[in-house]
Amino acid sequence: MSPEMITSIGVSLATALCGVWAARAARRSPRQERRDDFVAVSEQQGKAIQRLEGRIERQETEAERQRDRIAAQDVTIGYLHTWVGLLVGHIRGLGQEPPRAPQPVPSEVRDLLRDIGA
Repeated sequence: MSPEMITSIGVSLATALCGVWAARAARRSPRQERRDDFVAVSEQQGKAIQRLEGRIERQETEAERQRDRIAAQDVTIGYLHTWVGLLVGHIRGLGQEPPRAPQPVPSEVRDLLRDIGA
């Protein structure tokens, strides 16, 4: 190998190393790439939206179950109020009095019983 060839290889290697170093220095940092990467941001927003949609669906399902339960309780309270009223009426029709005087009706219950007139 001649000295010119060795010098040429050395210069080529130095040029290649400088090119790699310059490319590395000019490259954006990983943090900048993550921050500005539109695809990554879009995917994160998509995942967040899916989580929120799932939460909303679960809350709507739970609200529907609660409405059904409250409606069933309303029907039950109405049935029991009517049944107790019929029993008291039957006892009074026989000329007797119910075992003891009824308890005062709390205001929370009064709102539920629409026909509490007695």
